[in-house]
Amino acid sequence: MATNQYFNFYNQAAEQSLTNDLVVESIQIYGHDVRYIPRNSGRIDDIFNETRNNTYDDAYEVEMYLQNVEGFEGDGDLLSKFGVEVRDTMNLICSVTRWQTEVGTPEGMTQPEEGDLIYLPMTDHLLEIKFVEDEEVFYQLGKTYIYTFRCEFFEYGQEEFNTGIADIDDVQTLNEYTIDFTLNSGTGYFIVGESIWQGV
Repeated sequence: MATNQYFNFYNQAAEQSLTNDLVVESIQIYGHDVRYIPRNSGRIDDIFNETRNNTYDDAYEVEMYLQNVEGFEGDGDLLSKFGVEVRDTMNLICSVTRWQTEVGTPEGMTQPEEGDLIYLPMTDHLLEIKFVEDEEVFYQLGKTYIYTFRCEFFEYGQEEFNTGIADIDDVQTLNEYTIDFTLNSGTGYFIVGESIWQGV
């Protein structure tokens, strides 16, 4: 027997709008203001199939709900033969319409992408989006209302930050592999960073 033809729960625009407004309001009440940082992909390496020279130029403020209310999840801090690895994870929930308004429309993006970053001011951490779940609430009234971002701590890999926000751009300053080299001619000394060396 087919479903009842006199009831249609999937094309009720008014109820969909009400549900969406309630989702937005609940996230604005219980959520946190974070910065969403889209990735601008550089050249693609054909051998490793990964992007090189990524840049992060914009940071958009949007509210998100922290699904992990008791702290970071994941494997935690691991001691391996390569040193200490931090494998903390976090899930963040964002309204689809709020993301479209604050990030998607200004950036010309249709949906969030893996590799984008989220700056969490509360803990002063940068999180990298590893997976975007867009069907967690499975078409309630025929629509999806939230994105769930599954994130891990961001590991710096020579990306360039030009967001204009000091707390975010400092990631590059503190982690990049560059050394200031100053040759003081005539004295036989040169300066590397803050160390003074005598020339041979």
